[in-house]
Amino acid sequence: MVPDQQAAIDFYSDIFGWQGEIGPAEQGGYAVCTLKGKPVAGIMKAMNPDGTIPDPLPPTVWTTYLSTSDIDATVSAVTGSNGTVMMGPMDVMDLGRMALIADPTGAVVGLWQPGTFDGAGIVNEHGALIWNELTTGDIPAASAFYSTVLPVTTSRSQMPGAEDYIEFKVDDRAVGGMMDMSRLPPGVPPHWQPYFHVDSVDDIQAATVRAGGTVLAPAFDMAAGRMAVLADPQGGAFSVITGADPEQPA
Repeated sequence: MVPDQQAAIDFYSDIFGWQGEIGPAEQGGYAVCTLKGKPVAGIMKAMNPDGTIPDPLPPTVWTTYLSTSDIDATVSAVTGSNGTVMMGPMDVMDLGRMALIADPTGAVVGLWQPGTFDGAGIVNEHGALIWNELTTGDIPAASAFYSTVLPVTTSRSQMPGAEDYIEFKVDDRAVGGMMDMSRLPPGVPPHWQPYFHVDSVDDIQAATVRAGGTVLAPAFDMAAGRMAVLADPQGGAFSVITGADPEQPA
């Protein structure tokens, strides 16, 4: 969600090769960005539910959406587990139903019950989503919350060199991660962040700078591969990674 929707579409099209355009008014102008003809992300102009422009404008952010088969039951569990419902549940035409919530540690995340639209059509390829990560100040509270409201479990990573990292699992398969806020600079709030797989982290980092973006954490090697934390010209933070094994996790 950004103040300048077209500028964001242009930026991500430039660095990732996406295609996208501002959508029709009846859909709030929502832009579904595609790669190889399949949906990989969405970009929306920052606005209130009634279509008015917020004052002040909210920060530019990527929002992770977690799928649920029953959004009403999930939202009910959120309110019963010290979470906060920020929006919804609401119908998005026949595409599905959505809600926005905040977990007890303050991190905001979306919920999506698919209708005719399942979500990402490509993952684990250059320019597509490969991972979602929660950074929180209270890992035990976050673990308990998500394990209660969704069919996920949490456990410490078995990856060498990442034993302090927590993984979210569905049917014993890692689908997301969680780390402690202590690794980040003071003042950064709890948040979810998307990771996009790229063929060359260093090339995407350079392209981001050329396009007016910012390097928040320069390219470095870690247990899962080589990664960098970047921000688009409007301040939206995201990570890129060349995974040591791009087929895992999905």
